Amino acid sequence: MVLDIDALNVSYGETRIINELSLHCEEDEILAVLGRNGMGKTTLLKSIAGALEPDSGTITFRDEDVTDLASHERARRGITLIPQGREIFPDLTIDENLQMGTYAVGDRQPVDREQIYEYFPILEERLEQKGGTLSGGQQQMLAIARGMLGDNDLLLVDEPSEGLAPQIVSDVVEALRAASADTTMVLVEQNFRLAMDLADRFYLVDHGVVVEEGDTEGVTSEDERIRRYLTA
Repeated sequence: MVLDIDALNVSYGETRIINELSLHCEEDEILAVLGRNGMGKTTLLKSIAGALEPDSGTITFRDEDVTDLASHERARRGITLIPQGREIFPDLTIDENLQMGTYAVGDRQPVDREQIYEYFPILEERLEQKGGTLSGGQQQMLAIARGMLGDNDLLLVDEPSEGLAPQIVSDVVEALRAASADTTMVLVEQNFRLAMDLADRFYLVDHGVVVEEGDTEGVTSEDERIRRYLTA
């Protein structure tokens, strides 16, 4: 098992966001975490990556308890977060942004850039262009490419299709699908169909609690268990 979370509780100040949440992710699996906005999905990913400290519970990565490890130590073990909202370095060039993706790999070997350029050829064409001058879709491509360069054992992807045109979403999906051949992935995504197409299994979260889980095969947005927690 790559990731095992047991009875996790996470708060912002006095407000509990994640409540006794447990889930697991197997080798080479794409796991989708679904739920409405504000239900704790991003908090969960940040907790796995070490950006947030839980109140209690355990996070185990490849049989090692990483609950108390700093984020940079988790990154060295192969846990990489591609955050919502892209969060590239706008004043750095594409080339410099990509270099940042290899700094935390430790003893692991970074992914060959040529492989990344196959997914996102426009990045190779514009290596000297500053990240802040790219379109929203191009910035998302850059954020995903930077995350993929780290030779990840676990890639955490937060809302990759947010705000993107359909054609750009298609490119992003194909890149994530290709990346999943070499890594395990936890995907948070509002686009239900995209999540179902990419993922092997899903967890549905409501107010920080897992309310449904299962295989994605055959699951549709018309299922009552899905509609109950994904519609306003």
